[in-house]
Amino acid sequence: MPSRTRSSLVLLLSMALVASSIQTAVYASVISTQQYLSTAEREATIARVDAVLARDEVRSELERYGVDPAAASERVTALSDQELQTLASSLDKLPAGGSLVGVVGIVFIVLLILEFVGVIDIFKRI
Repeated sequence: MPSRTRSSLVLLLSMALVASSIQTAVYASVISTQQYLSTAEREATIARVDAVLARDEVRSELERYGVDPAAASERVTALSDQELQTLASSLDKLPAGGSLVGVVGIVFIVLLILEFVGVIDIFKRI
């Protein structure tokens, strides 16, 4: 076998060996309808809470307490399903116009939940 053919064959086999080691296993499974609906409901609830956190009044109150609004939004995503439902139910009780008292109440609830989760230590400073 000529040297050129041998080196081409070695190169081809080396590339095949490298390419075969790059492959990863992919796992797929069937999810139940309840799991899908739970995920969809969670995403809708997070979107509702994020809409309230996006209000100018809420942002200013969060910044007044020293909480970055973007970080608060990320922390809402990290809440458990039960904590998220508690927060969302509090949002549903607000008047349609969203009075300032209601907004401050929501900010307080968000801060309280973040305090219980251990993400922030705002109430120890007050």
